[in-house]
Amino acid sequence: MPSVVATAAAPHLRVSATKSVDGEQQNPSGRAPPPASSVVDDHFFWTYTEEPHRSRRQAIIKAHPEVTKLCGPEPLTKYVVFGVVSLQMCCAYLLRNTSMLDWRFLATAYVIGATCNQNLFLAIHEISHNLAFRSPMANRLLAIFANLPIGLPYSAAFRPYHLTHHKSLGVTGLDTDLPTAVEAFFLDSLLGKTFFCTFQILFYAVRPMFIYSPPFTSIHLLNLVVQLSVDYALTKFCGGSLQPVCYFLMSSFLAGSLHPCAGHFIAEHYFFSQVNHGTESIQEQKRPKSSNDKPHPLDALPPPETYSYYGPLNILTYNVGLHNEHHDFPAIPWTRLHDLHRIASEFYEPLPCHHSWVWVIWTFILDKNVGMWCRVKRAQGGRVVGGGGGKNSGRSGESISAESAGPDEAEGWKESELQN
Repeated sequence: MPSVVATAAAPHLRVSATKSVDGEQQNPSGRAPPPASSVVDDHFFWTYTEEPHRSRRQAIIKAHPEVTKLCGPEPLTKYVVFGVVSLQMCCAYLLRNTSMLDWRFLATAYVIGATCNQNLFLAIHEISHNLAFRSPMANRLLAIFANLPIGLPYSAAFRPYHLTHHKSLGVTGLDTDLPTAVEAFFLDSLLGKTFFCTFQILFYAVRPMFIYSPPFTSIHLLNLVVQLSVDYALTKFCGGSLQPVCYFLMSSFLAGSLHPCAGHFIAEHYFFSQVNHGTESIQEQKRPKSSNDKPHPLDALPPPETYSYYGPLNILTYNVGLHNEHHDFPAIPWTRLHDLHRIASEFYEPLPCHHSWVWVIWTFILDKNVGMWCRVKRAQGGRVVGGGGGKNSGRSGESISAESAGPDEAEGWKESELQN
C-alpha cells in the first residue's frame, strides 16, 4: 500500500512507496530508471508512485465532505461562450478587407483574438468535463459552437485525449500532454525552448497523432462538418474574402504561442523544483523573512507534478490556473474552484505555485535548470478514455468509452470515490 507523506504544515497526501517492474522497492523519492527502450539519453523524472490527485481528493473529502456539493454544471459557461464567440465573429467581419500584414490585423489578432481563442480553448476544456449542461450531448454541441472561432475542428478530438490525461497523468504512451524523449532531446536548449514556446500549439495538435488514435465518431464528423460549413459561409458572407478565416487561424496560433495566457500550458505540469525563486507556496509567502532560509517540509518530496496559479489571468481563462484543484476535482466547475481552495486551504497552501505565467515562459526559455525534461513520467497505470487503446490497452490496464460512460466516470472520478 502507498505510504502517506505528511507533516503538520502539509496535510496533503503524496505517495512515496514504489515498486519496480520486477517487484523490488525503489528509492524513497520515487525516482526510477527510464525504460530500457528509450531511443535517446532520457532525463525525465521516472517514477512508479501513484499520481497525487486521487489520494489528495480522498483526503480532502474525508476532512471536508461538503466539497462534494460544489460538483455539477455551471449555467454561466454557455453565456460566456456565446459572448466570446460573438466578439470573435465581429472582429473577423470587421477585418475582412484588412491584410494579414497590416498592424491592425496583427494587433487585433494578438490582443483580442489570441485572448478570446485561449478563452475558447479553455471553454472547450471545461465543457469536456460535462460542466456546462447535465446532458452530455448538450455539452458536445456547445463545444462545437465554442470551436467556431478557432478555425479548425478541434473540440471532439480534444475530449478523449484530455480525459485520458486526467485518468493517466504522466503515463507515457497515454498522456499526450507529455513531451516525448525525442522532442526533449532536440529542443532542450535556448533556441529549442524558444521554438517550442513559439509553436507549442502545433506540438499539442500533432503529438497525439503519434501516440494513439481514438475512434472517429459521429461527434467528430459533426464537428468537422459544422466547422468547415461555417468557415465557408463566413467567407461567402464577406464577399469571398479569406481574411476572416485567416484571422481565426492567426488568433489560434498566437493563443498557443508567446502570449501571456499561453503560459498555462507550461505552468501546469512542468516542474520548476530546481529554480530557487518564483514558485513559492502561499504558505511560504506568509512566513517571516527571517525564516525563509529554513528547510521547507516539501523540499524532500519528489518534483511536484502539478502547479497552480492564482493570478489575475484566471479571469480570462476559466480559472485554469487553479490546476491542482481542477485535477483533484475535475467535476467542480471553474466558478467554484476558489471555493474548493478556500474550504481545503490547508491542503493547497503548502503546495508550490506560480505567481506569473509570463515569468513561467521567460524562465522556461532562459533558465538552464528548467526545460523539456522537467516532467514526471510513469511507465505503468492509467486508462484510455474514448477507446482506441490498441497496443496501449495492455499498458493502461483498461479503457472506457468517453461517449458511453456515465458523466462521473468520464470526468475522471466515480461517485463511490467521492463517498469513500
